Amino acid sequence: MIVLSCNNITKSYIAEKTLNNVSFAINNGEKIGLVGLNGAGKTTLFKVLTGEISRDSGEIYIAKDTKIGYLKQNTTFNSKKTVYNETLTVFESIIQMEKNLRNLEKEISIESNNSNSSKLDKLMNKYSVLSEKFTEANGYGYASEVKGVLKGLGFNNDEFDQPINNLSGGQKTRVTLAKLLLEKPSLLLLDEPTNHLDIEAINWLERYIREYKGAVIIISHDRYFLDSTVSKIFQLENNNLKSYNGNYTTYIKKRKKELKLLTKKYEEQQKDIKKQEEMIQKLSLGGKRAIRQAKSKEKMLDKIKKLDKPTSINGKAKMRFEPKIKSGNDVLKVRNLTKSFNNNEIFKNISFDIYIGEKVGLIGPNGIGKSTILKILLNKLDYDEGIINIGHKVNIAYYDQEQTNLNNDKTIIDEIWDDNPKLDHFQIRSILARFLFTGEDIFKEISTLSGGEKSRVSLIKLMLSKANFLLMDEPTNHLDIDSKEALEDSLVDYDGTLLIISHDRYFLNKVTDKILELDKNGIEEYLGNYDYYLEKKNSLMKENEEIPIETKTQIKNRRKREREKIRRKQQKNRQISNIEKEISSLEKELTILENLMCKEEIYSDPNKSLETNQKTNLVKDKLEKLYNEWEELLVD
Repeated sequence: MIVLSCNNITKSYIAEKTLNNVSFAINNGEKIGLVGLNGAGKTTLFKVLTGEISRDSGEIYIAKDTKIGYLKQNTTFNSKKTVYNETLTVFESIIQMEKNLRNLEKEISIESNNSNSSKLDKLMNKYSVLSEKFTEANGYGYASEVKGVLKGLGFNNDEFDQPINNLSGGQKTRVTLAKLLLEKPSLLLLDEPTNHLDIEAINWLERYIREYKGAVIIISHDRYFLDSTVSKIFQLENNNLKSYNGNYTTYIKKRKKELKLLTKKYEEQQKDIKKQEEMIQKLSLGGKRAIRQAKSKEKMLDKIKKLDKPTSINGKAKMRFEPKIKSGNDVLKVRNLTKSFNNNEIFKNISFDIYIGEKVGLIGPNGIGKSTILKILLNKLDYDEGIINIGHKVNIAYYDQEQTNLNNDKTIIDEIWDDNPKLDHFQIRSILARFLFTGEDIFKEISTLSGGEKSRVSLIKLMLSKANFLLMDEPTNHLDIDSKEALEDSLVDYDGTLLIISHDRYFLNKVTDKILELDKNGIEEYLGNYDYYLEKKNSLMKENEEIPIETKTQIKNRRKREREKIRRKQQKNRQISNIEKEISSLEKELTILENLMCKEEIYSDPNKSLETNQKTNLVKDKLEKLYNEWEELLVD
């Protein structure tokens, strides 16, 4: 059942169009990720759907009794209530119902003592009806539900009694999210719901959304979260919306193949247009007959529907981290490290090793001491007990999530040049351009930059350090998805050693090959990426559970399915290979025909020209069909 549909929604701000003929439908229970570059119009679309801002044109259909809940990125509200009592306001009608039941109980008790009461039957009937409604509305479970959601989102029992007005912006957003989830609207619009959650709370929210009965649209830079929750992606690009079935990773694979094919078609058309223009120019220099042919071809060329240039990866930052020298094998040894602040013990007896080339993710709850460990390694903090040995020829560089290494009074170019005076002006400009700082942007003051821009400046400094051991604290914070992917690719190719604190599980999964989990009991090592860590954790939790034993028939059927899957994959690969060979052969034939069309003995002879043109069109038609078949096989 469709809960909401949009038809040709258009929205502009002054002269700049943000949404252009956006159309889609959402079914009950669907979980959708809304992605796009910063400024693509994602939040604008949410505001249009909720009626917060008006649309210029188009239609929105909302099914009867559909309630929309909207979580904004930054929520500010004031309340004199505590966290628990503010969240309870969702159930005001049930709470009032409960009060009415208690009042009825008192009245019934009084009337029961009156042997001549004429009200008792009416009161008993009223109580029975109200009691049934109260039970159906989860009247006996709403308090537990409130506590469960608050704990799931990271609030502990002590924080339940904190006044709302004493909370940080992030905590207020979590209270708002808790209220929205408890209201259970038919359609949830969530704008960056994981921004203020630790990994444990994000895991809880993932499970909640997967089991949520209503429809959900999520704007998020947390790609792992999208992979775990959604089964469809809406992409906003160039003011238009396109839908892809599957989670985020599936969407990226399809998108890359799509861009590859679109780029190929665009380049082929541009090549064809160029040849036609060259032919027109040659004909126009000939006699009357040739000039008429030139004009005819010019008209035909004008009628061609020219393809738009596909969005390329040229808009991504290009990062490359290279160590200046190679370190020794033993990069870092930590033994029995202990740290306290004002008699408050942060961690005790922490021990771990890091070896050359390892890419290590340091994870754990907020406040457990992860950033403290990095600051101790950098000699920015003292420690109480323990031994730290930094290996031979280890050169450390640090990425700080707070960007405290930047001077707010400097311009971008001065911030980089002052630290690297041996580079000339051209080299500095080239490096800045690789990180998307061009033109007058390089003279912006650091204090005026956005969080993402500051992050890119810090990454430039890190790259130019030529260090062989990088310590990074939440490096993907404030970066858009394209910049995150560029950073991931560069760190995967990095020959040095990494120690990274991150809540970005997609990033950890792609970059790291070892996970260190820090908790109140100490530190635990997992020799794999984030998925391996989860798999190992889950297997440890289930190790005492009875493992079901497959029967011979079940084993036989499973192996048969596996063989069939391999056979289909091999068959598909053969099809793709054959089509690619045929495409290559036809492209060569097309080149020969196009070259023939440029020869005077062909274009000056109407019959030969017509025959060659027909052959060319025939080859192009075959190529178009093959391109389509190739695309379908790749996307499938």
